[in-house]
Amino acid sequence: MTAKNVKKKLPPLNWLRAFEASARHLNFTQAAAELNMTQAAISQQIKGLENQLGMALFKRLPRGLELTEAGQGFMPVVQESIERLAVATDELFGQGRNRLLNVRVNLVFFTTWLAPRLGRFRALHPEVGLRISSNIWVDEREKEADMEIRYGTGVWRGFTASRLTWDELIPVCSPQLDNGLPPPRTPEELENHTLLHVIGYKEGWGHWLNKTGHPEIDSPQSFQLDTLITALEMASLGQGIALGRTSLVARKLASGELIAPMAESVPTEEAFYLVNPDTSYHHPHAEVFRQWLLSEAEQEAGSDLPQVGDT
Repeated sequence: MTAKNVKKKLPPLNWLRAFEASARHLNFTQAAAELNMTQAAISQQIKGLENQLGMALFKRLPRGLELTEAGQGFMPVVQESIERLAVATDELFGQGRNRLLNVRVNLVFFTTWLAPRLGRFRALHPEVGLRISSNIWVDEREKEADMEIRYGTGVWRGFTASRLTWDELIPVCSPQLDNGLPPPRTPEELENHTLLHVIGYKEGWGHWLNKTGHPEIDSPQSFQLDTLITALEMASLGQGIALGRTSLVARKLASGELIAPMAESVPTEEAFYLVNPDTSYHHPHAEVFRQWLLSEAEQEAGSDLPQVGDT
């Protein structure tokens, strides 16, 4: 059966609403009052629905209504459908959507940086509802968000970006490695270890080795991973050496889950940014979240946060 044929068989929504209200109240007058209609209009819509279905839905009694067997079977289906439609409409277009600030976040940034701080935001702004979603492998056009945290150079057409991190690239690993060797203390010793490469980061191991003056070093063993969070997890498990960004590994270093065995570090040009679309509509809570997030970032960086605009 085609979608066109299905649509032809569906009764009008106003007839279904009239039936649902009448079935709940078992009274046309009370249903009419709830729907702000006349009793005659409700009765007419119920007759139209019964004619289309070819079956009576109510027994008209001297002192009210009673559902027929067909009406009893139809009632829960109609009621569930109307409730689901009402909920979906409110979430997408109504007050439910307005209450939630939709923030799409880079997964590793959320896990290592943002999530531990969200308790402070909720304590300061309990009136702000958040909807957090990951932007991993999601095209920016496929899913709307009020604001987003991205990794890159800070320039995205159609967006204004505020920098959140100023990182150093540092090798990190577990204090105990699976290969039985001690953690590498010099770049030369990396040749004896598994390097954990992350796809999509321009400032990876090749960049770090070039900047530290060791472009000739090449580990015979390596992993290619699609997210930094998986690389850091592998490093925590002792299965290789990851290239960490200081803002993201600070907690793991403080807890001793990871160590930074070498002195060499390289400043990053890429960073995490809070980006806002250049549109006329802005969520009423967007600026509250933005100011709090920039304040948190500024406290960690110890410097003012510059603005990067769309070019």
